[in-house]
Amino acid sequence: MDAVSPGQEMYRWMADLFPICRSLTGDGVRETLHYLGDLLPGLRLHEVPSGTQCFDWTVPDEWNIRDAWVADMQGNRLIDFKASNLHVVGYSEPVDTVVTREELDARLYSLPEQPDAIPYVTSYYKRTWGFCIAHDKREALGPGPFRVVIDSTLAPGHMTCADLFLPGRSEKTVVLSTYVCHPSMANNELSGPVLQTAMARHLMQRDRELSYLLVFVPETIGTIWYLSRHLAEMQRNVVAGFVLSCTGDDRAWSYLPSRHGNTLSDRALLHVLGAYHPDFKRYTFLDRASDERQYNSPGVDLPIIPFARSLYRHYPEYHTSLDDLSVVSAAGLDNSFTTLARCLDIIENNRAWRTTCLCEPQLGKRGLYPTTSMKNGYCNKVNIIIDYLAYADGTLDLVQIADRIGVPADECIPVVRELVAAGVLALVE
Repeated sequence: MDAVSPGQEMYRWMADLFPICRSLTGDGVRETLHYLGDLLPGLRLHEVPSGTQCFDWTVPDEWNIRDAWVADMQGNRLIDFKASNLHVVGYSEPVDTVVTREELDARLYSLPEQPDAIPYVTSYYKRTWGFCIAHDKREALGPGPFRVVIDSTLAPGHMTCADLFLPGRSEKTVVLSTYVCHPSMANNELSGPVLQTAMARHLMQRDRELSYLLVFVPETIGTIWYLSRHLAEMQRNVVAGFVLSCTGDDRAWSYLPSRHGNTLSDRALLHVLGAYHPDFKRYTFLDRASDERQYNSPGVDLPIIPFARSLYRHYPEYHTSLDDLSVVSAAGLDNSFTTLARCLDIIENNRAWRTTCLCEPQLGKRGLYPTTSMKNGYCNKVNIIIDYLAYADGTLDLVQIADRIGVPADECIPVVRELVAAGVLALVE
């Protein structure tokens, strides 16, 4: 039997998780995190009570929904939560009433420019209710009246978050962060959690110099809560990190920088994209829209940036029912896994070395240089050795030298290891 690729495995997880109705709080988030917890031994769940203060924010009441619909007076469901959990405005309070067409229209959301898409709409911090519907179906609703039912609860409870810490030899830590608060959307919601889960399983099996902190939280409020409890430790130890979102499609890669654009995360991702995905799209920090807003906020200033294929807000299916399992693929997820693994490998090995010799070292006696000289020059490995040594003065790190010599940093890593083993390079502490 052929081995299953990481992408195929992630796609299967996404298919299992897709039907679950998630929000900032509630049983859908717990069900999602329990599923991921079965894949990640050691994943810790944290139940944060409603009303908990987190910097300038307060954890809202817990919302759960069982059913919802809009029906004509004969009982025919015209809008049905069970057909798509995007049909209900997130955090809608319970309602059971009869309304006119005009009253219903005031509570409906649709996209005339995407008439076949159900939009994703929420109202977390102001109590209301509403329905979302494809615009062509909205136009065909009829004159009414309509019976409207939302069978939900909105009351004090908990917000559920999770984290997993994988210690390395060093306390220096890389953060991977993703959110688990959107209902049935594939690329925007589920690609991040499944990629993070697959990478965590990979990291568990490998030798780790650095430590890794993996955070699964509701977007914005979950990250703010996490930072409010762990900021000092994270500022002390975190050297790099990524917010994983929109990582499952096959379109161009995206690069959105940190606030100042000069972190190790910026340099590693830019290097990998330039080497392997040169058609990537550049954005500015003004395009930020996910949890990099919190990690990069003044006073927090953690080196954590987005990791995305098609950036949120910049692909047509975003925040609609069109963002289904057809938008993502096993191949797209595989590509994201490989790209993230390259970034993490480079971050793991990104140090500064200096040559131990004045002038070029005698590489031939160390088996690192051909014993015969030919007109057509050296093999690629010898060129990497010679060029890397030319810049190894202790002031430049792996990524900086790889950028200067035009070689992918992950190809330089085994060469550096050989040079260190041969005593030609010494680590700068």
